[in-house]
Amino acid sequence: MKKRTMRLIAALASAAMVASSFGIGAFAAEGDGSTPRNETLYFAGQQWGTINDWNPMSANSNNAMGIQQKDSTRTLIYETLFMYNLLDNELYPLLGTEWAWDDEATMASMTVKLNPDAHWSDGTPLTAADVVATFDYNVKCNSAYGVEMTSFITSMEAVDDATVKINSVVGDDGVAVNPLMIKQMLQKMYIMQKAYLEKVEERAGSPEDMKLDKMDDLVASGPYMPYYDDDQKVVFIRDENYWGQAESMWGSLPVPKYIAHTIYEGNSNAQVAFEAGEVDVAQVFMTDIQKLWEEKELPITTYIDEEPYNLASTIPTCFFNVEVPGLDRVEVRKAIAMATDFEQIRSSAMSNQSPSFKDYPRSMMNPSDPEQALFDHDALKDLQWEGGDIEGAKALLDEAGIVDTDGDGIREVDGQNLHFKAECPSGWTDWNASLEIVAAAGKEIGIEIETYFPEASVYTDDYTTGNFEITMSSPTGASITNPFYRCKQFLYGPFADLEINYSGNYGHYRNAEADEILDKLATETDEAKLKEYYTRLNEIYLTDVPSFGLMYRPDMFYEVNETVWTNYPMKDDGSNIPPTDCTDGYGIAALYQLELVEG
Repeated sequence: MKKRTMRLIAALASAAMVASSFGIGAFAAEGDGSTPRNETLYFAGQQWGTINDWNPMSANSNNAMGIQQKDSTRTLIYETLFMYNLLDNELYPLLGTEWAWDDEATMASMTVKLNPDAHWSDGTPLTAADVVATFDYNVKCNSAYGVEMTSFITSMEAVDDATVKINSVVGDDGVAVNPLMIKQMLQKMYIMQKAYLEKVEERAGSPEDMKLDKMDDLVASGPYMPYYDDDQKVVFIRDENYWGQAESMWGSLPVPKYIAHTIYEGNSNAQVAFEAGEVDVAQVFMTDIQKLWEEKELPITTYIDEEPYNLASTIPTCFFNVEVPGLDRVEVRKAIAMATDFEQIRSSAMSNQSPSFKDYPRSMMNPSDPEQALFDHDALKDLQWEGGDIEGAKALLDEAGIVDTDGDGIREVDGQNLHFKAECPSGWTDWNASLEIVAAAGKEIGIEIETYFPEASVYTDDYTTGNFEITMSSPTGASITNPFYRCKQFLYGPFADLEINYSGNYGHYRNAEADEILDKLATETDEAKLKEYYTRLNEIYLTDVPSFGLMYRPDMFYEVNETVWTNYPMKDDGSNIPPTDCTDGYGIAALYQLELVEG
């Protein structure tokens, strides 16, 4: 029986049970954020820990459900000018209707047209002045994204209420230094209301202090607004006056009235709730996910019917802090990478929900055909390693004179034992298992690696401030700027200068040649030169090993339970809606086609 048919039958059978156990159609007691089950879409795996604020310029909002600016930006509350779709690598209109370079040869400026129907949650029109103010305040406040944007945008201008001109940073040749990042900005920068920003500045006292404002009285343009949040859950409520119901946009409101996210301790707790029908959309790794429909016959599915079940677009990676004694030695870094058993990570940590490094030998590229075509595979063969090479790693260390001199089983550098702490968030079970495999490899070659799994907020503070020795992080997946920006995240020296670094190169690696190539890549369009540059960057990466990928993985896992809601987007269903969990980029289009399961 086809999986789709199986899960629909199961959905109808279980809908009545869920209605009974969760009180569909009835409100719970006031004050705890409860909402009718048949009006609420429940999530898991997006929000970990209590929300700190609703401020997109904050250094630590810990508000992933409401504020997440990645390859496909989350637009439930705040919105962007356009939405990215990883299925076709295109930008789709949102607050903006069209964009164009004013001069294709130089790309020195871009004109963006806004949707005249767009308005704020307070009913006032959204205009070009708001877009300009958003950029200006990010720069004045020295927000992480403001700092990043000034590298490729000099200013924005309001030509009229519906027209924005974006002026590029240009080189001596008059050509924009980074047009790719300007395109990325179109789907990444949250647009904020000018009047509200001025209000926040007045009460904060200075632009710098605006980053500390909680903005819990926010004005936004998105389809939902904050409704309830505590240390147990987060709930958004639909804005019934949302501008997107205009015919120029979606033509209707999103189907669920409420978006809710229970804050679980980890993946295992979230999976229990998901199987029980308490969660509709999950962004968590689940071991042997196929058993949920094949053996348990639950109305659960993934984006793809067979392995690896989701689209692999990113490379979760161990970043070495190269300023830490011992890890400043390339031999130590490469030995750890060579010794790590990646097939064990794929089979046990990922339960085969990942392509293999044997099929896609390691580089900075994801497994997609377009990215794999961007470098010379033969040129990298002698630099690549498959992993699990304990003897090779030992020989590398021995040859470098990095040996155990006191007989305690641990090698030393400059008289100090090689002892490092490897960090990722508690409860991220596949990541936790992966780092345990790294630690086991270290033990085999005389390097002591201690795993450390703090709360997600602590982990975030650590990697963004450089307060770590080895940390695990996912670079960007599929986006307008990749693989260019992913290579920057691995290698770009200027990122190491950021006081609070969400951008990449967390381990403070520096290589002048890599920086020079990355600067050239931003404007290069010649296919032969692109291949030359990407090949050389990968040679540098595999030689110096500032980090190493542990697996190929979806940027977002996409698992849905059709007990309460159905008609989710699936591969080859003709909808062209990507598996970005109904919340990110063009994936939010899913909220407009969901249907309740009758039963």
